[in-house]
Amino acid sequence: MIRLPSADALLGRVSPLWRGLAAIVLLCALILAMVESRAGILRSGTEIRLATAPVDPRDLFRGDYVILNYRISTLEPARLDGDKSFERNQTVFVRVAPGADGLAEAKGVYLARPPASAGGAVLEGKVVSTAACAVNANGDQDCNAGRGAIRVAYGLESYFVPEGTGRAIETTERKRLEIVAAVSSSGQAAIKRLLIDGKLVHQEPPY
Repeated sequence: MIRLPSADALLGRVSPLWRGLAAIVLLCALILAMVESRAGILRSGTEIRLATAPVDPRDLFRGDYVILNYRISTLEPARLDGDKSFERNQTVFVRVAPGADGLAEAKGVYLARPPASAGGAVLEGKVVSTAACAVNANGDQDCNAGRGAIRVAYGLESYFVPEGTGRAIETTERKRLEIVAAVSSSGQAAIKRLLIDGKLVHQEPPY
Protein backbone atom coordinates (compact mmCIF):
# COMPACT_ATOMS: atom_id res chain seq x y z
CA MET A 1 0.00 0.00 0.00
CA ILE A 2 1.32 3.40 -0.95
CA ARG A 3 1.56 5.78 1.99
CA LEU A 4 1.19 9.45 1.20
CA PRO A 5 3.32 11.89 3.17
CA SER A 6 1.47 13.78 5.88
CA ALA A 7 0.80 17.50 5.70
CA ASP A 8 3.32 18.07 8.49
CA ALA A 9 5.96 16.18 6.56
CA LEU A 10 5.30 18.18 3.39
CA LEU A 11 5.37 21.43 5.34
CA GLY A 12 8.65 20.42 6.93
CA ARG A 13 10.24 20.25 3.49
CA VAL A 14 9.46 23.92 2.85
CA SER A 15 12.14 26.28 4.04
CA PRO A 16 11.26 28.79 6.81
CA LEU A 17 11.91 31.62 4.33
CA TRP A 18 9.25 30.41 1.90
CA ARG A 19 6.83 29.72 4.72
CA GLY A 20 7.33 33.26 6.00
CA LEU A 21 6.81 34.73 2.52
CA ALA A 22 3.65 32.69 2.05
CA ALA A 23 2.29 33.96 5.38
CA ILE A 24 3.04 37.57 4.38
CA VAL A 25 1.34 37.12 0.99
CA LEU A 26 -1.74 35.59 2.67
CA LEU A 27 -1.93 38.40 5.21
CA CYS A 28 -1.62 41.06 2.49
CA ALA A 29 -4.33 39.34 0.45
CA LEU A 30 -6.70 39.36 3.45
CA ILE A 31 -6.02 43.04 4.12
CA LEU A 32 -6.56 43.94 0.46
CA ALA A 33 -9.82 41.97 0.44
CA MET A 34 -11.07 43.90 3.49
CA VAL A 35 -10.05 47.24 1.97
CA GLU A 36 -11.67 46.43 -1.37
CA SER A 37 -14.85 45.24 0.36
CA ARG A 38 -15.20 48.56 2.15
CA ALA A 39 -14.24 50.51 -0.97
CA GLY A 40 -16.96 48.67 -2.87
CA ILE A 41 -19.55 49.79 -0.32
CA LEU A 42 -18.41 53.41 -0.54
CA ARG A 43 -18.28 53.26 -4.33
CA SER A 44 -21.62 51.67 -5.14
CA GLY A 45 -23.67 51.46 -1.93
CA THR A 46 -27.00 53.22 -1.52
CA GLU A 47 -26.52 56.56 0.25
CA ILE A 48 -28.60 57.37 3.33
CA ARG A 49 -28.53 60.44 5.58
CA LEU A 50 -28.35 59.81 9.32
CA ALA A 51 -29.05 62.13 12.23
CA THR A 52 -26.56 61.50 15.02
CA ALA A 53 -25.07 62.73 18.31
CA PRO A 54 -21.32 62.40 18.96
CA VAL A 55 -19.86 61.39 22.31
CA ASP A 56 -16.27 60.57 23.36
CA PRO A 57 -13.78 62.32 21.03
CA ARG A 58 -10.30 61.04 21.90
CA ASP A 59 -8.26 57.87 21.62
CA LEU A 60 -4.66 58.77 22.46
CA PHE A 61 -3.30 55.72 20.67
CA ARG A 62 -5.16 56.13 17.38
CA GLY A 63 -5.79 59.84 17.02
CA ASP A 64 -9.09 61.70 17.09
CA TYR A 65 -12.36 59.87 16.75
CA VAL A 66 -15.98 60.34 17.65
CA ILE A 67 -18.44 57.78 18.99
CA LEU A 68 -21.73 58.27 17.19
CA ASN A 69 -25.23 57.55 18.40
CA TYR A 70 -27.88 57.50 15.69
CA ARG A 71 -31.58 58.20 15.67
CA ILE A 72 -32.02 54.67 14.29
CA SER A 73 -29.83 53.14 17.01
CA THR A 74 -32.79 52.91 19.42
CA LEU A 75 -35.83 51.12 18.01
CA GLU A 76 -39.25 50.29 19.44
CA PRO A 77 -40.34 47.07 17.70
CA ALA A 78 -43.95 47.51 18.85
CA ARG A 79 -44.17 50.67 16.72
CA LEU A 80 -42.41 49.25 13.66
CA ASP A 81 -43.11 46.65 11.04
CA GLY A 82 -41.44 43.26 11.32
CA ASP A 83 -40.58 41.03 14.25
CA LYS A 84 -41.37 42.00 17.84
CA SER A 85 -39.17 39.80 20.02
CA PHE A 86 -35.38 39.97 19.99
CA GLU A 87 -32.41 38.71 21.97
CA ARG A 88 -29.08 40.30 22.72
CA ASN A 89 -26.39 39.64 20.06
CA GLN A 90 -28.95 38.66 17.44
CA THR A 91 -28.38 39.83 13.87
CA VAL A 92 -31.24 42.03 12.69
CA PHE A 93 -32.13 43.92 9.54
CA VAL A 94 -33.48 47.44 9.80
CA ARG A 95 -35.44 48.89 6.90
CA VAL A 96 -35.06 52.65 6.62
CA ALA A 97 -36.52 55.30 4.37
CA PRO A 98 -36.10 59.09 4.18
CA GLY A 99 -38.37 61.10 6.47
CA ALA A 100 -39.82 64.54 5.76
CA ASP A 101 -36.43 66.10 6.53
CA GLY A 102 -34.59 63.66 4.26
CA LEU A 103 -32.96 61.86 7.19
CA ALA A 104 -33.32 58.10 7.49
CA GLU A 105 -36.15 56.80 9.65
CA ALA A 106 -36.58 53.20 10.76
CA LYS A 107 -39.67 51.60 9.25
CA GLY A 108 -39.20 48.01 10.34
CA VAL A 109 -36.84 45.62 12.13
CA TYR A 110 -36.59 41.99 11.11
CA LEU A 111 -34.72 38.77 11.84
CA ALA A 112 -34.61 37.97 8.10
CA ARG A 113 -33.60 40.53 5.51
CA PRO A 114 -36.66 42.19 3.90
CA PRO A 115 -36.70 43.92 0.50
CA ALA A 116 -35.73 47.59 0.57
CA SER A 117 -38.42 50.15 -0.11
CA ALA A 118 -38.09 52.63 -2.96
CA GLY A 119 -35.55 55.27 -2.04
CA GLY A 120 -34.59 53.42 1.13
CA ALA A 121 -32.16 50.75 2.26
CA VAL A 122 -31.84 47.81 4.64
CA LEU A 123 -29.02 47.86 7.19
CA GLU A 124 -27.64 44.81 8.94
CA GLY A 125 -27.07 45.33 12.66
CA LYS A 126 -26.58 43.54 15.93
CA VAL A 127 -28.80 43.87 19.01
CA VAL A 128 -26.71 45.21 21.90
CA SER A 129 -29.55 45.73 24.38
CA THR A 130 -33.14 44.54 24.68
CA ALA A 131 -34.25 46.79 27.57
CA ALA A 132 -33.36 50.27 26.36
CA CYS A 133 -35.30 53.40 27.25
CA ALA A 134 -37.78 54.57 24.66
CA VAL A 135 -37.11 57.69 22.60
CA ASN A 136 -39.32 60.75 22.91
CA ALA A 137 -40.48 63.14 20.19
CA ASN A 138 -37.25 65.14 20.45
CA GLY A 139 -35.15 62.05 19.75
CA ASP A 140 -33.89 61.83 23.35
CA GLN A 141 -34.09 58.68 25.44
CA ASP A 142 -36.88 58.88 28.01
CA CYS A 143 -37.03 56.07 30.55
CA ASN A 144 -40.38 57.37 31.82
CA ALA A 145 -41.82 56.12 28.52
CA GLY A 146 -40.74 52.56 29.34
CA ARG A 147 -37.93 50.18 28.44
CA GLY A 148 -39.45 48.37 25.50
CA ALA A 149 -36.84 49.52 23.00
CA ILE A 150 -33.82 47.69 21.63
CA ARG A 151 -30.40 49.14 20.88
CA VAL A 152 -28.83 48.18 17.56
CA ALA A 153 -25.22 48.68 16.41
CA TYR A 154 -24.47 48.95 12.69
CA GLY A 155 -20.69 49.19 12.66
CA LEU A 156 -21.02 52.95 12.10
CA GLU A 157 -20.56 53.97 15.72
CA SER A 158 -16.84 54.87 15.62
CA TYR A 159 -15.49 57.40 13.16
CA PHE A 160 -11.91 58.62 12.94
CA VAL A 161 -11.44 62.24 11.89
CA PRO A 162 -8.42 64.46 11.17
CA GLU A 163 -6.32 65.00 14.29
CA GLY A 164 -7.39 68.03 16.29
CA THR A 165 -10.99 68.09 15.03
CA GLY A 166 -12.52 65.48 17.35
CA ARG A 167 -13.32 67.89 20.19
CA ALA A 168 -14.95 70.41 17.85
CA ILE A 169 -17.18 67.71 16.40
CA GLU A 170 -17.92 66.24 19.84
CA THR A 171 -19.21 69.59 21.11
CA THR A 172 -21.34 70.30 18.04
CA GLU A 173 -25.09 70.37 18.65
CA ARG A 174 -26.68 67.12 17.54
CA LYS A 175 -29.14 68.82 15.18
CA ARG A 176 -26.22 70.37 13.25
CA LEU A 177 -24.37 67.09 12.66
CA GLU A 178 -25.19 64.65 9.86
CA ILE A 179 -23.61 61.45 8.57
CA VAL A 180 -23.96 60.19 5.01
CA ALA A 181 -23.48 56.43 4.93
CA ALA A 182 -23.31 53.97 2.05
CA VAL A 183 -25.21 50.69 2.38
CA SER A 184 -24.48 47.62 0.28
CA SER A 185 -27.15 45.29 -1.07
CA SER A 186 -26.27 42.83 1.72
CA GLY A 187 -26.83 45.44 4.44
CA GLN A 188 -23.22 46.28 5.28
CA ALA A 189 -22.69 50.01 5.84
CA ALA A 190 -19.77 52.43 5.90
CA ILE A 191 -19.54 56.13 6.72
CA LYS A 192 -18.95 58.16 3.59
CA ARG A 193 -19.21 61.82 4.62
CA LEU A 194 -19.59 63.91 7.76
CA LEU A 195 -21.41 67.24 7.55
CA ILE A 196 -22.11 70.11 9.94
CA ASP A 197 -24.91 72.49 9.00
CA GLY A 198 -25.08 70.71 5.66
CA LYS A 199 -21.46 71.55 4.84
CA LEU A 200 -18.83 68.90 4.22
CA VAL A 201 -16.39 68.52 7.13
CA HIS A 202 -14.73 65.24 6.21
CA GLN A 203 -15.06 62.79 3.34
CA GLU A 204 -13.82 59.24 3.62
CA PRO A 205 -11.34 58.30 0.87
CA PRO A 206 -12.31 55.18 -1.08
CA TYR A 207 -9.03 53.47 -0.06
